[in-house]
Parts: sequence; structure tokens; C-alpha cells
Amino acid sequence: MRDVAIVAFAQSAHRRRTDELSEVDLLMPVLHEVLGATGLKANEIGFTCSGSADYLAGRAFSFTMALDGVGAHPPISESHVEMDGAWALYEAWVKIQTGEADTALVYSYGKSSPGRVRDVLTRQLDPYYLAPLWPDSIALAALQAQALIDAGDTDEGALAEIGARNRTAAVGNPYAQLTGDVPAGDHLVHPLRTGDCPPIGDGAAAVVLAAGDTARALCERPAWIRGIDHRIEAHSLGVRDLTDSPSARLAAEHAGAFERPVDTAELHAPFTSQEVVLRKALGLGDEVRVNPSGGALAANPIMAAGLIRLGEAAARIHRGESDRALAHATSGPCLQQNLVAVLEGESAHE
Repeated sequence: MRDVAIVAFAQSAHRRRTDELSEVDLLMPVLHEVLGATGLKANEIGFTCSGSADYLAGRAFSFTMALDGVGAHPPISESHVEMDGAWALYEAWVKIQTGEADTALVYSYGKSSPGRVRDVLTRQLDPYYLAPLWPDSIALAALQAQALIDAGDTDEGALAEIGARNRTAAVGNPYAQLTGDVPAGDHLVHPLRTGDCPPIGDGAAAVVLAAGDTARALCERPAWIRGIDHRIEAHSLGVRDLTDSPSARLAAEHAGAFERPVDTAELHAPFTSQEVVLRKALGLGDEVRVNPSGGALAANPIMAAGLIRLGEAAARIHRGESDRALAHATSGPCLQQNLVAVLEGESAHE
């Protein structure tokens, strides 16, 4: 296996609406910043991979327009996933492992403001039995939250504390959308209140990956990807135990997360109840600092929030604030698909 690291990370300021910006306008400053951090030019990138969703953009092959921000001439080696950018990072990591590239640019973006996210996300449900009922994303998350309460794993007060802790941590994050003292609010779908749910907003993120000595030359303290894996659970919610996440646990096991303790975890938990599930599945105790960036409860740009978790974990390693971090991304209803990566600084591996 080749040693591969995240050597740079950049993100936009996440906002409720960016009507004045196209996807390219949203993405361009982020791409310039992440490439500028490494000193690389576009023609020095061996592979480019992006993550986005046509359903958000409202048009087919919308990602091709975003390539205008990257520059596709002269021709580049490029790919796209209709997923969160965390899965684009996984594809880029595999590409580097094959030896076909030494560097990769990964980016993702999402503009949630033009449509109604609760309705858009129903399109990812089982098309025969579930989607025709139009259960929206908050209603499904509420089913999971109620299952946790019924099992005695949490209560509404504990969920409110999770929301408050994440948004208090986000006060130090200049890119966060929702920070500080946010009221628990009224019930949206019982038992979830507005404070238990993520903000709706627009945003973009990008990282640069590099292998071996190239990574060391580009970054003073690279965030080495010591393991990465993703797993998926059954499509039908009725056959799942919503109080647990076997796929997250299995991905973490294959990524090596249980071999040694981590000091930081960036969890892609858009709803407070999902942090309860993930902490249990990943064995995260109080000694682990969870979501020091504020997590998805502070900023949740659809299709970029998972990549941001990897970027935030890597940035803490770059700054020397973490030695071994776990980063998690999710896709689908009620934590259906989960990706886990373990990142380390050089000293932690020696």
C-alpha cells in the first residue's frame, strides 16, 4: 500500500442562500485556495474527482459545468461520483494506490437553497415501497430518534445538549453557518426540534491528496490516511435496527480505527440523534473530542459535509492539534451508508 495523505484543505463560508452565485462561482475561490496552499498548478494534478448531486442542481450532468472552475484544457484525468465528496476522496485514494497518479484534487459542492431539501432527499429512497409515501428526511430521522429514546439510549434533553455542544464548538469556526447559543426550538417532527436538525445552506470544499515524498514536500505535517473503508446497510428501513450502525462499525474496523485510540473524531451526524448512534457504533468515549469544528449541526452543505469532516480532521493534524483522528461521512436515510477514515500525523506513525 502506498502512503497517501491529505496535504491541503479549503472550504467556503457556508451560507443559507447564495442566489447571486453559480456553482462555479461558489467553487472557484475554494479551488484557488487549496491549490495555492500546496503551490501546485492545475496541470500538476494527476487526477481530479468531484462529488455532487444533479437533483440539487435540477439538471442532468450538472457537474460538467463545475469543471469550468477546474479547467479541463489541456485534457485532464477526471471522474465524478453522484455522492458526497468523501466518496470522491475514496476514489482518488484508490487511483493513487494503483500508481496511476501521485497527486489528486478532490472537491464537492452543494446548493440546497433553490429547492426543498426535505423533498429532494426522498428521491434516494426505495422507489417501489418507500418513496411513493414521500417520507421526508426529517421524518425519517425522527423515527430513528424515537427508536433511540424507546431503547433508553437518549432523551430529548440529552439531544439538546449535543446540539448545544456542537454549535458552541463552532464559535471558533469562521466557516460555520450556525454557531453559539441556538434555542432548542419547537418540534419539527416529534421528538426532533429545530435545534436537533442541521441548517440548510450552500457551500463547497476541496482537498489535495499526495503520495509519499510528494506529500512531505507539499505539506509540513501531512495527514496520512492510515485506513479508509465504506459500507452500506439494507435499503429497506424496516429490516434495520435504527439504534445501531453496523456499517459504520464495520467500516471503522476495516479502516483500523479500533487498533489504537483516536484523540479526535469528526462525525457527519446531521441530526443530534445520529451522533448517539455513531458514538456507540464507533466506541467513542468522553476522552475523544467529537466535532471540534461544530460538525454538520453547524454547517451542512449537502454533498460537501462529509468531505468537510475529512478536511477538518486533516486540518487539525496539519496544525499539530491532533495526532490520530477519525473522520466519518454518511449518505442516505438514517445513516444508511457510512465511510470511515483514520488520519495520523507523522509522529503518531513513527
